[in-house]
Amino acid sequence: MDKNKQKSLNAWLRQQSKLAKRWLLISIGLGVLSSIFLLGQAALLASILHQLIIEHADKVTLIPHFLGLAGVIAIRAGLTWAREIAGFRCGEQIRIYIRQLIFDKLRQMGPTVIKGKPAGAWATLILEQVENMQDFYARYLPQMSLAVLIPFVILVVVFPVNWAAGLIFLLTAPLVPFFMALVGIKAADAARKNFKALQRLSGHFYDRLQSMTTIRMFDRTQSEAEHLRAASEVFRLRTMDVLRVAFLSSAILEFFTSVSIAVTAVYFGFSYIGELDFGYYGTGITLFTGLFVLILAPEFYQPLRDLGTFYHAKQQAIGAAESIVEFLDYEVSEIRSGSQQLPDTETLTIEATALEVYSPQGKKLVGPVSFKLNPGKTTALVGPSGAGKTSLVQAILGFMPYRGELKINGIELHQLSHEDWRKHISWVGQNPLLVHGTIRDNITLGKPDVSDDRINQILEQSFSAEFVRHHGLTYQIQDRSGGLSVGQAQRLALARAMLQNGRFWLLDEPTASLDASSEQLVMKGLASCIQDRTTLMVTHQLSPLQSVDQILVLQDGRIVQSGNYALLSQEDGLFKSMLTSSLSMYGEQTGENPDA
Repeated sequence: MDKNKQKSLNAWLRQQSKLAKRWLLISIGLGVLSSIFLLGQAALLASILHQLIIEHADKVTLIPHFLGLAGVIAIRAGLTWAREIAGFRCGEQIRIYIRQLIFDKLRQMGPTVIKGKPAGAWATLILEQVENMQDFYARYLPQMSLAVLIPFVILVVVFPVNWAAGLIFLLTAPLVPFFMALVGIKAADAARKNFKALQRLSGHFYDRLQSMTTIRMFDRTQSEAEHLRAASEVFRLRTMDVLRVAFLSSAILEFFTSVSIAVTAVYFGFSYIGELDFGYYGTGITLFTGLFVLILAPEFYQPLRDLGTFYHAKQQAIGAAESIVEFLDYEVSEIRSGSQQLPDTETLTIEATALEVYSPQGKKLVGPVSFKLNPGKTTALVGPSGAGKTSLVQAILGFMPYRGELKINGIELHQLSHEDWRKHISWVGQNPLLVHGTIRDNITLGKPDVSDDRINQILEQSFSAEFVRHHGLTYQIQDRSGGLSVGQAQRLALARAMLQNGRFWLLDEPTASLDASSEQLVMKGLASCIQDRTTLMVTHQLSPLQSVDQILVLQDGRIVQSGNYALLSQEDGLFKSMLTSSLSMYGEQTGENPDA
């Protein structure tokens, strides 16, 4: 990672710290206050030893000193505990904010971009990489200030006592951060590579876990195990690189700290035997002075050593911030959302003129196409796989950038608030997503004001009442619709769409994975819902389209045919060939003559 990029990421991390400035200042203030009590602790301990060794004082007379020492230690322990709490709150507040930024960006980008990465990679970004910023805000940032303030407080006290010891402290202190910075450059690069390896491993593992049945069916377990082993080995090597740098940094910090303390101890030792005669003011060096300074010596370097320890938190945070900032800077300006609300009217019209749909990377996927979805009418969108049906639907939903005109009731989609527009849409897809929760949660999607009577009414209309009565509304649905059949899950998705009661119904292969019985129930429930509603149905099943008002045939991103079933089934073209192929397949499966 080049220095300019590292500086920009460091600046971004510090900018986020302003959100929790109060907790940051509290953490720093508690650390400084603890250092002041540290001076009292060192003075009491040196005084006790001086009086016992030099003055041969009675131990009873030193009871107040011992009580004071115990009190100071207890106060410092309390301040350290409070400082840890303040640091944690600081990191927690910023982590919540950064996660919200990521979620807002994901919502803005839509499902098209999200599907471009494995779910494991997104999980790593949102969970682990954000978590790896905790120590940067909770420990490293406060320690940066304390690494200056605490040694300064100690120097202010030590210099009037013995200027030679103060000079040793002052000259040796810069060695610690200097070598820490040298090692930190290597640490940043190692942490960045480690995060990249972790993202790849997480995505690879999660995808293979989801596809376990398919992998076993095609006897690819050994091959996939080798791929996973190779990815794990890369991650192991990257992790060991990080640990190697961490151990090297700790050794360097301990070495220079130990040397500095040893120099101070040697100075006082030679002073006591009369070999050195400088550093004091007028009077000789007493045992109290030597003990006081030597007790403070480790504490003088301790903030710098802690900074060195937490310096890896900085490099870790910079490595995590690289992926997060790159994601947050991802350009989605082409997907523009306005602020205009869709007026409340019973009917809804969608009209496209010279519409071209593009991928987020700028590649044209559909267009130019022109069509009109008439109010209260059902339109079917058909075509072979890869024709652009999904891309066109994504553009209507506001998830894909487009050029040309796409108007909802005469208002350009760019000018509408996408959040408001989607409130008017009821969607039923071929793979409905049921969240981990109760049946009631999945129907209402968190709406608290839905009455039981309304839910029961919708369950009857969607033909879900029978199995819901058997399970109960409080029945827990597991991940990936666990605990329900495909048909039951689809009927719950239909009930959810009914509760939404949108003015525009979007049906994306709603019966593709159902058996004949479930398909009949779902289609019967849909028929009652979409009556007098503007509806777009995306399907590969052509025979049931005899009742729809309009059929749009899409091929290679263009509308090549349009009309009703009676017209298109007699007209030479793609629809007729698809229909003939579909009827032939049906005849082969049932043994019936498709021409009969």
